[in-house]
This record gives sequence, structure tokens and C-alpha cells, in this order.
Amino acid sequence: MRDFVESIQGEFRRYKKLGEGAFQQLQETELSSDAPGEPNSVAVIVWHISGNLRSRFTDFLTSDGEKPWRHRDEEFEKRDVGLAELRAKWDEGWAVLFDTMESLTDSDLQRIVVIRGETFKVYEALHRSVTHIAYHVGQIVHLAKTFRGANWKSLTIPRGQSEQFNKHPSGQRA
Repeated sequence: MRDFVESIQGEFRRYKKLGEGAFQQLQETELSSDAPGEPNSVAVIVWHISGNLRSRFTDFLTSDGEKPWRHRDEEFEKRDVGLAELRAKWDEGWAVLFDTMESLTDSDLQRIVVIRGETFKVYEALHRSVTHIAYHVGQIVHLAKTFRGANWKSLTIPRGQSEQFNKHPSGQRA
């Protein structure tokens, strides 16, 4: 059985798609730019997400999720990158996550994993990770909306169109 695992995997895919929808609306110079009052650029957040996913999901069931080769503080250093480099870093982290998710079964959910020396059941670690990713993808979307202003194209139900959407809902499942 993979019902629960596939459900979590679907949520990860939803947030990956939201992030990518935000990238598509940005100009290349905006990827590395800070918005007013926001110290992290889209590029910085992408480096952090990728580093987190690679660390947590490499040897997920057998080693501590905070790998000795990860240098978290470096993920937050200012960087100037183009879209191709940003997408490569983004895809790198997601590939590790999805490779691991493909190998998990619902029976793995009660197993124990370790993150920074603390033990978690697999389902707890997955919930923790999906909410962490959702938080940071929300930051990316907010930054992109700030840069686009009135030219922002909604990634979900556009303002003023909820009733119309509710008459013919689709795409709600991950």
C-alpha cells in the first residue's frame, strides 16, 4: 500500500509546481534580488530548499537527515544566478526527494528516522518536511507577487473567481 505516501508525494508535487509557476513570472534579475524588507531572494530560498531536501532524503531511512556535508549557513549567502542555474539547483533537491518517496511504502511510515540526533517516525518527518517546503514556497510566491505587482498571474483561484470555480472545481487533488 502507498496511499498515504502517495498523498504526501502529491502535496510535495503541488508545492514544486507552485514554486515553478512563480519562477516563470520573474525576470532573470529578480531571481537574485531582495524585495523590500525581505532579506532572502528567490535564489537564496531555492538553495535552502534544495540543500534541505538533499540532506533530509539522502539515505533517508538509514542516516541522520542533517548530513555532515551540508553547510546550511552557506545556503543563505547572497548569490547571483540565472534561471537555468536556479532550476538546476531546484530540480537537484526535488530529484532526491522523489527518488526516496518512490521507494517508501505505507509500512515504512512507522519506522524511525533521525534528524539532527532527534528521532521521528517516518510519517512525522514527512509532515515536517512538507510543511517546511510549503512555508518556503509561500515565501517564493510572495516575492514573485511583490515583483510583479498588478501583472501577477494567480497560481490558484484568481481573486473574484471563487464562485465560478466552485461551480466547476478541478485540480484540487495533488
